[in-house]
Amino acid sequence: MADHQSTKSSLMEPRQSHPLHQIAETPTHRLLLKQWLKEEELILNRISLKETQIDSVRKELTQVYIFFFLFHSISLILLFNAEKGSCKRSWIPSLCLLLCSLGMIWAVRYKSDVETHLEKLLEREKEDGKLLGKCIEELKKKGIEFDLLKEVDALRRAKSLRVEAKAVKKWSARDFVTLFFFSVSCVALGLTRVILCS
Repeated sequence: MADHQSTKSSLMEPRQSHPLHQIAETPTHRLLLKQWLKEEELILNRISLKETQIDSVRKELTQVYIFFFLFHSISLILLFNAEKGSCKRSWIPSLCLLLCSLGMIWAVRYKSDVETHLEKLLEREKEDGKLLGKCIEELKKKGIEFDLLKEVDALRRAKSLRVEAKAVKKWSARDFVTLFFFSVSCVALGLTRVILCS
């Protein structure tokens, strides 16, 4: 009988000492775990939203690229079929071509900036998610031994002291894209003059 009771008590002890059981019995730890799990879910939703936004901006950028090349191709084809020797009035199509080109280059640059901004926000959200995930794991592992003040303070400090240590680049990929489109526009302008003045 005594053996049966000792076996029963030994079976009960591990259950009570399990960290998740301790969390369930402690209101502060339980509340913190609930809040963190809710926050983790919100972060995952924000990550999903940012990824969708980035995909959308990339599609818009692709459309601008296609429109840019289509516009210049159609313009040059139309100019080939236009009257030859209208060199005096060549500034009109040249000006139109220049203004449209600059508008599209601005659109490319703007969309690229939006994409970069969203990528930085996504990176930050992912870092927050990792940080919070570590804290949740620690809480689940330690149970009642999890020091609320110390760990929460550590989480706050890690968030506030997070500094983006990235090398300063003189040239970025966006600058090269802008330069490329500007060069294409200049070539198209030169061809316009050649076609109309030949």
